[in-house]
Amino acid sequence: MKIFNIPNNKLQLVAVIGMALLSACSNNKKQDDTTTVDSAVVVTVGRPTSNLQQNVNLSGQVEAGESANISTRIMGYITKINVKLGDHVSTGQLLATISNDDILAKRAQADAMITEANLALKNAQKDFDRFTTLYQQQSASAKELENVTLAYNSAKARLEVAKQSRNELNATLNYTNLTAPFAGIITQKNADAGSMANPGMSLLTIEKSDSYQLSATAPENSISQIHTGASAVVTIASANKTFEGKVTQINQSSQFTGGQYLIKINIPERDKTGLYAGMYANVQVKVKQTINANVDNEQVMVPSSSIEYKNQLAGLYTIGNNNTALLRWVRLGKTIGSNVAVLSGLAANEQFILKADGKLYNGVQVKIK
Repeated sequence: MKIFNIPNNKLQLVAVIGMALLSACSNNKKQDDTTTVDSAVVVTVGRPTSNLQQNVNLSGQVEAGESANISTRIMGYITKINVKLGDHVSTGQLLATISNDDILAKRAQADAMITEANLALKNAQKDFDRFTTLYQQQSASAKELENVTLAYNSAKARLEVAKQSRNELNATLNYTNLTAPFAGIITQKNADAGSMANPGMSLLTIEKSDSYQLSATAPENSISQIHTGASAVVTIASANKTFEGKVTQINQSSQFTGGQYLIKINIPERDKTGLYAGMYANVQVKVKQTINANVDNEQVMVPSSSIEYKNQLAGLYTIGNNNTALLRWVRLGKTIGSNVAVLSGLAANEQFILKADGKLYNGVQVKIK
């Protein structure tokens, strides 16, 4: 048997090469582990619930809380309109005038009738006073005093008729000078000077300043979930505004609104700046609905957005023991708002993945946010 002698320098070289290979394998393993951790999909998890906190999404428009159509009760030509669209007006400001020459003439007649009635009353009062004295001295008969008293009372009545006639004309004359009932903005102008104004015809529309509110419509399958005082998140894209308001009014009838129920939402004072009537808005009314008798107490609710559909099967992702995603097939029940009931396949206290920042599949590493 031959024994080979290996020089020491060669043995040292073999040892160095071996250690280098072991170090490389160790570094590769660490790099693989680091890569696995870094490539984990970040996910948000949740648990099923039996109380539903959901939003009812509606569309609405900004409108004035108070507006008025300016019109007149008389027929006549418009002599002047003192405002234009967009003008700010104050309470009592003169907006337009209607021709009133005929009314002024009738009022002059009423003034003349009052003067005549006053003179007639003074004469009748003198006769009444004289015959009263004569009757007390037994120098006039009761019949004569009765006739004089009747003439005196008739004169007083004629004077009152003349005065009331003038009051009526003064009231009519007020409708020829149209004034602003409150401070606001002119939003419509439907006639110009020289046009004929008819009774009830809207000449101008004024909206009250800083009285903006939101008007939205809700379908009948959502109106039962909305109540007065509910919070609503309003987004007005054209004004770049998002704020929270409250439901202040709910119309109980949809007869004249095409089956939609009208609701009103207030706008906080600080958010009214920069708004204009007619701007469109997206509204999310926050409602809390407790599962009713139509849904069994054992059923659990999950957001519909967390459900995955494949080949007519429904499932959702849970988290396995090794922090990996696991697709669990489930049987679904009734959908209520943005949530759906899970009849089987998920326990009431079991975690599931709500959303992920990357693509999920069976076995992928996940990291809880």
